[in-house]
Amino acid sequence: MPDTQVKDAVDKARAAAQELHRAISDAAAKRGGAAKADLAAVPQMAKAAIESIKGSVGVQNEAAKTHLADAVKYLEATGNDAAQGVKSSGKEFQTAVRQTIADARAAVQKVSEAVATTRTAESTQPARK
Repeated sequence: MPDTQVKDAVDKARAAAQELHRAISDAAAKRGGAAKADLAAVPQMAKAAIESIKGSVGVQNEAAKTHLADAVKYLEATGNDAAQGVKSSGKEFQTAVRQTIADARAAVQKVSEAVATTRTAESTQPARK
């Protein structure tokens, strides 16, 4: 896969994780049923972000692969937390939402670290002729 496709794949994975985080934050700002309805969509969004990451892992360097693997773990936790949040109410719901946001934020951070690792590796490669 050419370098630009590698870069595009990891950038798309980061965009998917960022969109997931944004959706969770928006859901958390709502009250009652509206928040639960939005939160119900999170597990599917997390799966889509995971698939995006898994599609780019094979062509990454080892350090980036490690960051992306960590991101997948956080995204899986995000989906699970959101699913639990939809089933709960009151303080349990708020706790699940906070944990969902924290896991999504950690996933975005890990994907961003993979992007940085990839770009650093690209910038240190000798120029091609």
